Amino acid sequence: MNDQKSPQVLLQQMAQIQRMERGKLCVLRQGADGPFYNHQTWENGKNTSRYVPRDQVATLEEAIAGYQSFESLSREYVRVMVEKTRAEREAGSKKKRSRRKSSSPRTRKSGG
Repeated sequence: MNDQKSPQVLLQQMAQIQRMERGKLCVLRQGADGPFYNHQTWENGKNTSRYVPRDQVATLEEAIAGYQSFESLSREYVRVMVEKTRAEREAGSKKKRSRRKSSSPRTRKSGG
């Protein structure tokens, strides 16, 4: 897994996404001049559908792709950070286990 991106690179890539939109673009029907589109997405627990003028289709497709890219990058960021956290925790526990005992004898308190 040497092709793994650093957390900073992933965050920079997320920050470069200029447009985001959830949902999907659907063809409502075919007309004489071409297809008619709507945008379907979940909002406030409901499926919402909006008409999309043809001149806005490319922009909406870019925004949907931006959201999908952001989701993918954020999943990758979480995976990288979890691996890093686990590695640090494992390294910390190995250090504790490998501690040498002191060569000086312990003195016990007498019980009386």
